[in-house]
Amino acid sequence: MPAIVVVLAVMAMFALGYRYYSRYLAGRVYGLDPGYVTPAHRFTDGVDFVPTNKHVLFGHHFTSIAGAAPIVGPAIAVFWGWGPALAWVVLGTIFAAGVHDFGALAVSVRHRARNIGTLAADVISKRARALFLLIILFLLTLVNAVFAVVIGNLLVAYPGAVIPIFVEIPLAIAIGQYIYRSRSAALVPSIIGVIALYFLIWVGNIWPIEITGAADALGFDQPRNLWVIILFAYTFIASRLPVWLLLQPRDYINSHQLFIALAVIFTGVLVGMDRIVAPLVNDVPAGSPSIFPFLFITVACGAISGFHSLVASGTTAKQLDKETDARYVGYGGAIGEGSLALGSIIAVTAGVAATRAEWDGLYATHTDASGGATRNFVNGIASFAENLGFEFQLATVFAAVVVISFAATTMDTGVRLQRYIVQEIAELAGWRRLSRHLTLTGLLAIAAPLALALLPGGGDAGYTFGVLWRLFGTTNQLTAGLALAMIAVWVLRRRRNPVAIVVPLVFLLLMTTWALIVQLREFIEADEWVLAPLDALIFVLALWLIVEAVLALRRASGQTTEADPGDGPGPDTGGGASEPDGTGRTVGVESGGSAEVGAADDRR
Repeated sequence: MPAIVVVLAVMAMFALGYRYYSRYLAGRVYGLDPGYVTPAHRFTDGVDFVPTNKHVLFGHHFTSIAGAAPIVGPAIAVFWGWGPALAWVVLGTIFAAGVHDFGALAVSVRHRARNIGTLAADVISKRARALFLLIILFLLTLVNAVFAVVIGNLLVAYPGAVIPIFVEIPLAIAIGQYIYRSRSAALVPSIIGVIALYFLIWVGNIWPIEITGAADALGFDQPRNLWVIILFAYTFIASRLPVWLLLQPRDYINSHQLFIALAVIFTGVLVGMDRIVAPLVNDVPAGSPSIFPFLFITVACGAISGFHSLVASGTTAKQLDKETDARYVGYGGAIGEGSLALGSIIAVTAGVAATRAEWDGLYATHTDASGGATRNFVNGIASFAENLGFEFQLATVFAAVVVISFAATTMDTGVRLQRYIVQEIAELAGWRRLSRHLTLTGLLAIAAPLALALLPGGGDAGYTFGVLWRLFGTTNQLTAGLALAMIAVWVLRRRRNPVAIVVPLVFLLLMTTWALIVQLREFIEADEWVLAPLDALIFVLALWLIVEAVLALRRASGQTTEADPGDGPGPDTGGGASEPDGTGRTVGVESGGSAEVGAADDRR
C-alpha cells in the first residue's frame, strides 16, 4: 500500500470532520454564542486570563496536548495491524476526541474557566468533585512517570540529543525574558529559537553526551534512572517558575517543531514513495494482549485523551477570546493530534522497514512492540528525512529531539497541573497551610511519579512500555469518559441532544472498565502488589463516579428548565441567568448555582 494514499485519504476525512461535524457540534450541541463574554475578558489579569488570538491560542493548546503519547501509543498499536490502529485514530479523532476536547473547553468557558475536576461539583455532584480530583491525581502521576522514562530511555539511546534538549531550557528563558520585557510578538524570537535549536542538534551529533559511567559510579542499575531523577529535579523547579519565563517560550519553539516534524514525515513519504510493509491486520502470537480492549487504551492521545480535558479547562479556557473560537482551538487541536498519530503510524509501518520480513522482526511480540516504539518512530522519521537528502545519523538526533521535546512539554505541564491538584485536594481536606505551601506541594507532586518511574523490572524499557503504559492508557481513557459524562449532563440540561457525546462515552467506559478488570487479574497473578492496589482503587473510584454521572443524567433528563443554571444562554436556548455587560454582549452567570451566587462572585 503506498503510504501517501493513506495520508491523503485520512487528511481528507479529518478535513470533512472539521468542516461538517464540528459545525454541527458548535451550533446544535454546544450552542456557541459569538456575543458571549468569555472569562478571558471578564476576569482579565494579564497573567492567566488573557484574551488571545485564536491562531496563537491554537498553537499553545496543540503544543500542550501533543506530547509523546500520540507517537508512542500508535507505534505500539500497529502490533495488531495498521488497519485497526488507523481506524481507531480516524474514528476516535473525528467522533470522540473532537467532541471531548471541544466540549471540555466549551463547558469550562461557561463556568468561569474552572478545571474539569472542580466543575464536576457543579454539573454532577459535590461528591463527584473529590472522586474526579483523585482520578486526575492518579492520571497525572502515571503521565509524569511514563514520560520521565520515555525521555530517559531516549537520552540514553540518542546521546546526541542531550545538548540540544538541555540548552533549549536557557534558550527558552532568554526568549521569554525578551518577549516579556519588550512586549513584542513571539513569532520572530521563537523562529530564531528553532534555528538555534537545530544548530545545537548538529553540535550534539558531533559531541554526544553519555552518562553510563556516571550512573555506574553512583550505583544505578540503569543509566536511564539517573536521567529520571535529573528530569524530576528540573520539573520541580520549572513548576514553580512563572509560565511566561519558561513554559510559554518552550511552547513557542516546540509548536514550530511539531509542524516541521509533520512536514518531514509527509513530504518524505511523498518524495520517497514509501510503501506500508506492515500487515493490515496482524496475526499476533498466542498469549498477546487482546485487541479488545487494549487497542483502545494503548492509543489514547491521537484518538481521545482525558489529559486534553485538563489542558482545555486548565489553561486554554482562560485565554479564549470568543466563544466561537472554541471550535477552531478545541476540535482543530484534536485534528492536529490525530495527524501526529497518523504520522507515527506511517513512520513505523512504512519508514522503519523495507520488507514485511524486516517489519515482522521488529514486531515479533507485544514486548518488542512496546519496548521498541520510540526507537521505531525515530528511525522511521530519520528514513523520511533521508529521502529529503539529510544524513541518517543526524536525522535520528533530530527525530529524538522532536520526541523528547514533546514529552518534556507534557511533563512540564503535567507536574505543574499535579501540584495544582495536590493543592486543591489539600484545600478540600481542610489542610489550608499545606495547600499554600508551594515547596511541599511540589515535592508531593513529584514523589509518586518518581517512585513509579524507578520501579525495577521490565528490562531496559521498564514498566513504561509494559504494564505502566497500559495502566496509564486505561486511566487516561477513563478520565476522558468521565469528562464526557459531565459534558453530556451539561448538554442535556440545556435541552440539547447529547447523543454525539453519549455514544463515545459508553464505548470508552466499556473499554476502560473491561481493561481495568483484565489488568487487575494480571497484576494479582504476577504478584504486582504496587500496581494491583492502584488498579483496584482506580476501578472503585471509576464505578462510583459512573454511578454519580448516571444519576446526574437522570436528573438532567427530568428537568424542564431551558438552560443549565450555571451558564448564560447560547443561541436557541432562550433561558438561563444573564446580564448585560455594557457592550451589548451577553455575560452568563458562571457559579453553577443561583444568579444571586453568581452576582456575588462577579462583585468579588
